[in-house]
Amino acid sequence: MAHPLEDTLIAKQITPTAMRLLVLDVLMKQPAALSLTDVEELLQHADRITVHRTLKTFTDKGLVHRIEDGSGAVKFALCEPSCTPEHHQDLHVHFFCTRCRETSCLPAVPVPAVALPGAYQVQETSLVMKGLCPRCAGDTSTPAPTMQ
Repeated sequence: MAHPLEDTLIAKQITPTAMRLLVLDVLMKQPAALSLTDVEELLQHADRITVHRTLKTFTDKGLVHRIEDGSGAVKFALCEPSCTPEHHQDLHVHFFCTRCRETSCLPAVPVPAVALPGAYQVQETSLVMKGLCPRCAGDTSTPAPTMQ
């Protein structure tokens, strides 16, 4: 009997290995996008290179997308099921909380189309909004860090 995590990998033409299953499990259980360091810490004894290669494979196969939220660390989040290696469907807003430093995907909020002048050719689009997430907006006990 196949396991749902294995089915997810096989559907994206990724050979299931123990590490790939562990990384996918971690990504599925977290509500926010994770950096390489976050994944390593959650797996505790994982080899950094193996985790990095796993995340690269997942990105290349359309299972996760990369988010550059300005925090200095690339973060990874699960893609929509319609993502493919050739075309990621992750044109949604990402939100970076300046207090808890978590990055969330907001798939219901699409990135608006922007018309560029002349011969500009867009190859990638991303939109990261920064502020307080709902959890932190309700917590007034800790001041939000200032934006630089």
